[in-house]
Amino acid sequence: MTTIHKVRKAVLPVAGLGTRFLPATKAVPKEMLTVVDKPVVQYVVEEAMAAGIEHFVFVTGRNKGVIEDHFDIQVELEATLRERGKTVELRSLEDMLPKAGATSFTRQQAPLGLGHAVWCARDIIGDEPFALLLPDMVMHDKVGCLAGMVELYEKVGGNIVAVAECDPALAHKYGIVGKGEALEGGFQITQMVEKPAKGTAPSNYYINGRYILQPEIFDILSRQERGAGNEIQVTDAMLKLADTQPFSAYPFAGQTYDCGSKEGFILANVAFALDREDIKPLVVQELQKLIAKA
Repeated sequence: MTTIHKVRKAVLPVAGLGTRFLPATKAVPKEMLTVVDKPVVQYVVEEAMAAGIEHFVFVTGRNKGVIEDHFDIQVELEATLRERGKTVELRSLEDMLPKAGATSFTRQQAPLGLGHAVWCARDIIGDEPFALLLPDMVMHDKVGCLAGMVELYEKVGGNIVAVAECDPALAHKYGIVGKGEALEGGFQITQMVEKPAKGTAPSNYYINGRYILQPEIFDILSRQERGAGNEIQVTDAMLKLADTQPFSAYPFAGQTYDCGSKEGFILANVAFALDREDIKPLVVQELQKLIAKA
């Protein structure tokens, strides 16, 4: 029987330039743009922490030092909050921090694609399975997406890809998986197609930015030729890995917001604001007025 090793580490590729949000991202990393009152990347880290991740590997680029600072202690700020009796705010800062020594930062020195960013984490991950979380994608549900993936992984092993359903008419815009035999909490993946031509998609299940991958993918990535956009694509490496290892899908029942797009970012702010009882009444009231004028 194949041993299923615990998923302890997560890779977060945060080296992107965020050109779709210029000029806001000229000096501020796109991952630090806030949804209500938390940076986008913090939602992703909290999702991983809730799934039992013990070590976070951030693949960074130039001008991303503020991300490292965000996940560190800010002595002066915490001292001020303590002096002023702001215990709620202080606790929120303490709760968001990974444990000491539980974060690593490595540079992707050139923008060669997601696959290259993953490969840059190889020495820190080592010979064990790992989670890959795209920080642009923010999940909204009571149960975290990665937690559900880990539960499925501990039953079936192999590689897990989170998916969500899209309008079939829009399937050509996404990476789509083929749906195979049902599993408890998911289904087997029969194929993966990146942006299939209209009318040819094998399903309407699109890959939504969460993965659990086996370490053998690093060897494939080391030899992977550049693909779409002249970049090293992780999907291409996954297709090769699927020749020797099983891939399963975890259908995420919540909402996925692509905060790398202006529309997704705005919708995420609305959705998370409506979860907040302290601001929900006014937000609802003002949204209704704006919609009535639209």
